[in-house]
Amino acid sequence: MKSITLKEALIQLKKGVMTVKEICHACQQRLEKTRKLNIFISETQSEDLLRQIQSSEQAYVKGTAKALEGIPLAFKDNFCTQGVHTTCASKMLFNYVPPYDATMVTKCKEAGGIIVGKTNMDEFAMGSGSLDSCVGPVINPWNLTVPTSNSTETASCSEISANEVSPDWYIAGGSSGGSAAAVAAGTCLAAFGSDTGGSTRNPASHCGVVGLKPTYGLLSRHGLIPLVNSMDVPGIVTKTVEDSAIMLNVVAGHDIMDSTSVSSTHSPFHISRDLDLSKLHIGLPKEFQRLEMSEDVLLLWKKTADILEKAGAKVSEVSMPHAQYCILCYHVLCCCEVASNFARYDGIEYGLRYGSEMSTEELYAESRHKGFNNVVRGRILAGNYFLLKKNYNKYFIKAQKVRRLISNDFKSVFSSGVDLLLTPTTLSDSPLHSWFTQEDNRTRCEEQDIFTTPANMAGVPAISLPLGLSKQGLPISLQISGPYFSESLMLSLAHWLESQAQFSHLNLEFLDQAAISSNIVQ
Repeated sequence: MKSITLKEALIQLKKGVMTVKEICHACQQRLEKTRKLNIFISETQSEDLLRQIQSSEQAYVKGTAKALEGIPLAFKDNFCTQGVHTTCASKMLFNYVPPYDATMVTKCKEAGGIIVGKTNMDEFAMGSGSLDSCVGPVINPWNLTVPTSNSTETASCSEISANEVSPDWYIAGGSSGGSAAAVAAGTCLAAFGSDTGGSTRNPASHCGVVGLKPTYGLLSRHGLIPLVNSMDVPGIVTKTVEDSAIMLNVVAGHDIMDSTSVSSTHSPFHISRDLDLSKLHIGLPKEFQRLEMSEDVLLLWKKTADILEKAGAKVSEVSMPHAQYCILCYHVLCCCEVASNFARYDGIEYGLRYGSEMSTEELYAESRHKGFNNVVRGRILAGNYFLLKKNYNKYFIKAQKVRRLISNDFKSVFSSGVDLLLTPTTLSDSPLHSWFTQEDNRTRCEEQDIFTTPANMAGVPAISLPLGLSKQGLPISLQISGPYFSESLMLSLAHWLESQAQFSHLNLEFLDQAAISSNIVQ
């Protein structure tokens, strides 16, 4: 289990080399040993976990194993899970237990997947650090092996497990930081996040794993508690590109429960083993060459472009002139949809109810004040301001027009003969908590999401994959994006780059040697 991938696990399970119990036991050990990284909000009860394990083992014995049979999976805690708390890392929903499963959860269960827990996140997915959670921040697993800039020694498990965490630790990214950290730490073999402005790709980049944002509508949003309906997409986090392809083929497809789900049928997504790079035209958007970009990221971007060109691909600079307005446009549209979506949390029909002997207006105000953090309340207030009659055309309508221009930039580039775009995922490697918290949530989101948000605005697919390490020894990633439903081509190029880079995933072998005393599945 030291470095096993989802694909390798399936092969070994089918051959009988490993059992479902052994794989789940190893993941549970990792979960226990990294508990203080605060990766999970809730964990599957041991009785239910054992029942799932036994069911999967019987399937292998009978020869009826399905696509994900016996594979440990995790879900971000904004996916509804029947009979299991779904909190969105917020006091507002801390006691909410959904009566149904999200479609992504249902499809994974039907494919034999074993759900080990619900992962931590920024409250209601509003953030890029996984710091704004009502249960505390997610700590990047790379802290276990990489020293901080203010220390000459590697952080040990005991240091990370302390109740008072040093301000000098590397963040996991967000808002799906728990899902990315869960895969990086080996507590599961794949996890789901949500991606509205980069919330799957950003933490995947910081944690050194693969983060896939499919075409909008390809994966059902049913049961994914909404942030921005017009941009929300379930995201997939895995260790390798091949694992992402396996997961995508399980969960993609039309869902009558989601009105934005694409109705057209699609062929299974596959990775081409004989990708002809000479037939590929790769675009490098010149607007993405930011002064704030770290030297490590810039060098990796240029080096990767050179590798592609030497391998036969056509690589050229392209222009996406409206990309510079993406973050401001996203902020307006996000806040407007948040103001609408979050009106349901009133303390009467839905969510936390605070106080009883007060007027309806007071109950409404107090419940929302106590239930939401400052970030959520701020976005609601901003959205209501943008939607005022006097501001509607000035902000909301104008932002919608800019969004169309951003989408047209993608269409223009792809119609000009460019097959895929290659960009950075983030400006740098994982920032230190002490640096990240010097600015407010909105400022950091503007910085962290600058390369990822355009794909959400346009609805096109994008994948982030780790291709190198920074001078600090932390993962840095690049992003590939393509036209609608170009996942097969995108995955094929990502797999080729992955094979060239031979990225060294987080080595936590010392955790496998450490003793634990806990009640895990035996």
